[in-house]
Amino acid sequence: MSNRILVVDDEIDVMALFRQRFRSEIRNGVLAFKFAKSGREAMDILHEDEPPDVMLILSDINMPGMNGFELLRESKWRWPRLPVMMITAYGDEANRLQAAELGATEFLTKPIDFTALKAKLMPLIRSS
Repeated sequence: MSNRILVVDDEIDVMALFRQRFRSEIRNGVLAFKFAKSGREAMDILHEDEPPDVMLILSDINMPGMNGFELLRESKWRWPRLPVMMITAYGDEANRLQAAELGATEFLTKPIDFTALKAKLMPLIRSS
């Protein structure tokens, strides 16, 4: 499995933000990113390779069309060992519980603490 992360979020500035915050890791070949603006686009990317060429999915919850919970449910059904971290601006307990019940490995709230996110990613990078 690669050190590639699929980031799924319909906000237009997310791609630039991740590229900026992980600039050193990208430049040094430690991490690579793929980006999708919807759950459906994410599923299309995941189906490009079998098994998917990503080590992790980072997905927003609230998106038009296929939302993050639907993406989580479908990706866990198809690839149960692929970790999924959910990201939302709404960190209420109901969302947290639903994410856990559907198999999310982490539940992060916006604005993202990139220092904490990097700390969570390092063990995954070492084990891939």
